Amino acid sequence: MTDFNENDQIRAEVYKKDRKPSRLRGGISTVTAGIVGSLLTLAIVPQTDFFKDVYPITSPEAVEIAQNTATAGNSTIPIQTSAKASSGSIADMVENSSKAIVGVVNIKQRNNNFSNQGQNVESGSGSGVIFKKAGDSAYIVTNNHVIEGASDIEISLYNGEKTSAQVVGADALTDLAVLKMDADKASSIIEFGDSSSLRPGEQVWAIGNPLGLELSRTVTQGIVSAVDRSIAVTTSAGEWDLNVIQTDAAINPGNSGGALINANGEVIGINSLKIANGAEGLGFAIPSNDLLPIVNEMIETGQVSRPYIGISMADLAEIPPVHLQGVPADVKGGTMITYIDPDSPAAKAGLKVKDLIVSLNNTDIGNSSDLRKYLYTKVKDGENLKVEVYRDGELVTLTLTLKSKSA
Repeated sequence: MTDFNENDQIRAEVYKKDRKPSRLRGGISTVTAGIVGSLLTLAIVPQTDFFKDVYPITSPEAVEIAQNTATAGNSTIPIQTSAKASSGSIADMVENSSKAIVGVVNIKQRNNNFSNQGQNVESGSGSGVIFKKAGDSAYIVTNNHVIEGASDIEISLYNGEKTSAQVVGADALTDLAVLKMDADKASSIIEFGDSSSLRPGEQVWAIGNPLGLELSRTVTQGIVSAVDRSIAVTTSAGEWDLNVIQTDAAINPGNSGGALINANGEVIGINSLKIANGAEGLGFAIPSNDLLPIVNEMIETGQVSRPYIGISMADLAEIPPVHLQGVPADVKGGTMITYIDPDSPAAKAGLKVKDLIVSLNNTDIGNSSDLRKYLYTKVKDGENLKVEVYRDGELVTLTLTLKSKSA
């Protein structure tokens, strides 16, 4: 029975004294009157099921009051997802959404020192989200770091069954990968929502497999702590600033690739990383609006294409002073070319090893991350790119024509 305070008791006694029993079919008990008083103080809560679950209301009239109070002034938002909850409760929404969350096991081949044959061993595991079925295939989105280097991939389904999956495409910079498995193995899918509509304070739920498959489909609740955060990450393709949603929903190793869902049961982010170092309540997810174009490109072409200039780089801060002779002392940023692909736009434009790139199309370049961000977000395949470099102490301007290369 839910507790109620002394004021509730007084209101209940007055209510019993001043009201005739016929008004509420025989009267309301002291406890029930206290409950109704408590309900009126919580009218801003928009979900009727909250009242039913927390307060054991027995009077039909009290139930009607709670329903009218909870829904007044609020319009119902339809849940546009195949994981739609029939009753509208959070538990139903989470249960249905969880059916589309899978475990993703990275299996690598390890060489046997006593024979020439390799042995398949589990290298690690994460989470994934079934988001599409087309023809004979069901598609799963996960993090690239979950499946990177795998020789085989095993999927653990909601019903406990295990099946294999193949990589459709993967992108290290955005930490995204798409897998496919047999469509008849997918009992449910979950759709993406609009991450651009998120505001700090909105409730979200993270679903995944923290610390391994033994804790599969663990659900944690939190809020959107911030949107449009930029987090510097180190990937196998280089340094990158990843745009993320920040949440305080608990995200732990193994949650990577799992879903961050909104109250409509839609995926608004793919959980990707967590700041450790003793910090709590700092989880991050790749926004759905950012990942969808990349995921769709992977499904259509099996790869992600980006403008390519064909160089390897080292940032100014990493270069020993002996290699910076001739660079003016007032130059505080830039990235030096350490290698050039002989058949690349950079080689054809006349760029050379040890050129220090300081500007692209009159935009200052402070480091290699700046260069990648400009290259991948501001220009397209086939466009001309003006590059300013310091060479032997002189500022030199060259123009190259971009071409795309698959990630």
